[in-house]
Amino acid sequence: MAEILKRNKALAVNPLKASQPVGASLAFLGINKAIPMLHGSQGCTAFGKVFFVRHFREPIPLQTTAMDQVSTVMNADENVIEGLRAVCEKSKPALIGLPTTGLSETQGTDIKRLVKTFYAKHPEYAHIPVVPVNTPDFTGCLESGYALAVKATLEVMLPEKTDNVGKRKKQVNVLAGSFLTPGDIEHIKELIEAFGLRPLVLPDLGDSLDGHLTEMESSPLTVGGTPVSDISTMGESIATLVLGNSLFDAADVLKAQTGVPDYRFDCLMGLEAVDSFVLALSDISGKPVPEKIERQRAQLQDAMVDVHFMLGFARVAIAADADLLYGFSRLVTEMGCEVVAAVAPARAHILESVLAEQVAIGDLEDLENMAKRKGAQLVISNSHAVETSRRLGVPLLRAGFPQYDLLGGYQRLWVGYRGTRQALFDLANLLVEHGHIEPEPFVSIYAQRTGESRATPASGQTH
Repeated sequence: MAEILKRNKALAVNPLKASQPVGASLAFLGINKAIPMLHGSQGCTAFGKVFFVRHFREPIPLQTTAMDQVSTVMNADENVIEGLRAVCEKSKPALIGLPTTGLSETQGTDIKRLVKTFYAKHPEYAHIPVVPVNTPDFTGCLESGYALAVKATLEVMLPEKTDNVGKRKKQVNVLAGSFLTPGDIEHIKELIEAFGLRPLVLPDLGDSLDGHLTEMESSPLTVGGTPVSDISTMGESIATLVLGNSLFDAADVLKAQTGVPDYRFDCLMGLEAVDSFVLALSDISGKPVPEKIERQRAQLQDAMVDVHFMLGFARVAIAADADLLYGFSRLVTEMGCEVVAAVAPARAHILESVLAEQVAIGDLEDLENMAKRKGAQLVISNSHAVETSRRLGVPLLRAGFPQYDLLGGYQRLWVGYRGTRQALFDLANLLVEHGHIEPEPFVSIYAQRTGESRATPASGQTH
């Protein structure tokens, strides 16, 4: 069990975390024809939008209640009601996500009451669901904000408690954690479909933010993602797959409301973790593992044999949100690496299970100090860690959010047998490219020393 080190300073130096409102917005961006509207100042929304556009390189629909200095001091309730009315009238969304920010939380806004007031004043928009969620950015991180938004969506969208489990005999719910990229989600859907099942993913970033051209030049709403009408049918599925420890609270809500049995996975990286996922799919479908997936497993095993010489005893430093940190710590330690520095931006239950001696709650300065002290040979983190790795003189494997200095990071495949295989190749190549020193061969003290000549016969002796 890892020792959790608390924050030991009053500020963040070279911050690691992205805020809770950004995480909540990301979850809503995975729902079709939805729009997140942050209750806060224009700067809060603009800041998040810059992050999303640089990471996904796509236009991102975001709205704001535009709190100013007057409404902040006096009352910003009307900003919310008028903002919801304007969005409903102009954009006609299928769903509106309403995360709070640090400004509105400090003001003490009762966001759920404001939604009820909006429906009372504008009953003509009662058919458009609004999902309020409290996500102050002075606590938590992207992962926790994302999880809170998924939980709030289920609470709002699920019908009254029903008993229709298994009515849709092929449908499987998938609660997708924030550590999954659009490429990961796309691959997970392919794995589920290989067993003859139909995945219902929430949120489905693999459909909305996978980077595809559409006939529309622009849209004020999300294009693609989980259809709102499908969310209400989650109680009719035969099973739920929960991907990521951060979504276990949301999974509790879904299970309590619907009774659908679930299978929970902390990560999907590494041979053992993926084996558990594939066996669960086989159990749900009642079908054997397809030959195609068996071959992918064999390919991963071969890759593990190929790279273990480079990865064995390598010292790795990781900074990421809790689920991703746990997944990478498990992956590299399975290959014989040692996690010498581990940093997360906020506390989470899974951190105690991270495969490292200590996990610090902090920033990239904390990672740099720990990595320097323990001689890390490689860093795994987002694009904010570029300068950290440069100062340490070690390579960086970019993972997590945001990635803005390298194309395609948003669609990178990390999970499953295929994703794990590629991750191992990339880790090994980075170490080789940057001069990974192989262990010196052992030479016995009894072995003859190089350069030593044999004793010559005494003078006068003949052979």
